[in-house]
Amino acid sequence: MNIGQAARRSGLSAKMIRYYESIGLLRPAQRSDSGYRVYQAQDLHSLAFIKRSRDLGFSLDEVARLLTLWQDRQRASADVKALAMQHIDELNRRIEELVSLRDTLGELVATCQGDDRPDCPILKGLADGCCN
Repeated sequence: MNIGQAARRSGLSAKMIRYYESIGLLRPAQRSDSGYRVYQAQDLHSLAFIKRSRDLGFSLDEVARLLTLWQDRQRASADVKALAMQHIDELNRRIEELVSLRDTLGELVATCQGDDRPDCPILKGLADGCCN
């Protein structure tokens, strides 16, 4: 199948598929006599794996490591679990940061009257770097 068909079936754009090839996440596609990329079923499995990993928030480096582990039938599942647990830790850290940002912005919004007056505690708080 060509890159357009692979894109539709994988849920990725053709541009992303070319990018994943260029950085080595996906093996270079076979080429037709006229030079067009030709994808096989295994390529679609790899694309699905990459997409699902990215959807779960894994970085490109982590996806590369996961792909290596996926393709290594002799790997220990403990290695995969360790990588996934590290990712969970990073997600939890980012969640804490987002909750803090939401709470800070919520405090700023709560102090704003939201009326026709020009003074705005939200803008003041942003300018001052604090919320009180």
